[in-house]
Amino acid sequence: MAARLTAAALVLTVLGTGGVVAQEMLSPGLTAGARKPVPQAPTSGLINDYPTAARADYVFACMIVNGQTRQALEKCSCSIDTIATILPYERYEEAETIMSVGQVAGQQAELFRNTGLFRDIVADLHRAQAEAEVTCFY
Repeated sequence: MAARLTAAALVLTVLGTGGVVAQEMLSPGLTAGARKPVPQAPTSGLINDYPTAARADYVFACMIVNGQTRQALEKCSCSIDTIATILPYERYEEAETIMSVGQVAGQQAELFRNTGLFRDIVADLHRAQAEAEVTCFY
């Protein structure tokens, strides 16, 4: 019987119904109601101005920190989607640039670490990341 379930799960996965149905078939004691739902980013205010490469970079980095699992992929994707609802891409890009320049040693980089305007831009990103963490990881 296990071979039949495994073959059925493989067929369902190949045909595109996905791993969720296959996982339920392989775990007969697990009911759909017992599983935690996949985190969803809020959709209000969602503007798709983030390039795919920027979203992918964020998800890859997030997965490195949180484990390279399917669950981490879902949570990290939710996280960047949540950030995108809070910060326009231009502001996100500014914050990322300021943070990367601020990591460089030297007096010139000190300007990026100690200027109020730059600190505010980075703080906006940190607030968006905190909101995304609450929304997607808990």
